[in-house]
Amino acid sequence: MRSILFPKPLLTAALGSVVVLAAAGTQSAHAATPASTTTTASAASAVSARASAVHATPRSSAVRTARAVPVVTRARVAETRFLELASLFAQSCEPRVLSVPDHVASAPTPDHTLPVLADPVPLTPTEECTAQRHQAWITKAFSGKETATYEQMRDRLTTLRYPGARIYRMPNFAGEPVARLDVRVGADHLALEVTDIGHGVMVRAFGAPKDVSVTEVLLKPQLDRPTS
Repeated sequence: MRSILFPKPLLTAALGSVVVLAAAGTQSAHAATPASTTTTASAASAVSARASAVHATPRSSAVRTARAVPVVTRARVAETRFLELASLFAQSCEPRVLSVPDHVASAPTPDHTLPVLADPVPLTPTEECTAQRHQAWITKAFSGKETATYEQMRDRLTTLRYPGARIYRMPNFAGEPVARLDVRVGADHLALEVTDIGHGVMVRAFGAPKDVSVTEVLLKPQLDRPTS
């Protein structure tokens, strides 16, 4: 076969073009590599951040829920124990009043949210009997014990199965702590006022109208403390 001979200047120019193109390709490859790496790294960081956010949110919610559960559980347990106590007292009173009708004045429903002072309502025979059970239960537990502060009174009442949510602080009487207990169950009206009298307490029962806080019931002051 015959060889095709190119002129020397043309061959030199062709080789030079090849070298230039090869160099340009190499530079383009090197220039593209950092951009691709940076883009990939940025995408990975974004994905990681989103994953962290996704995992962090449930974990934070779980922590808050875990902290709230013990409080709710304790409140439910305390209320359940109180209801068992109230049911026991009520059942012990039922045989005495089966033939006695209940006549309790119903209080009107307030048409606003401001506190309203109300008069006590009469207690039914069942409620009076149940009140005696509560009075004996509390009086015996406080007998011979000094209650200098409301906090001490409240703590002792909670050990007697009265939930903290049913105990209300009242103004002191002659410098002694006073608390009121909302022991109403269902449609009952029974409430109690516990006053420290030094090495013991005086427990007073009264009827709280429906939809009225036990702290808003007006009671006539008892000036004379019991002698026993």
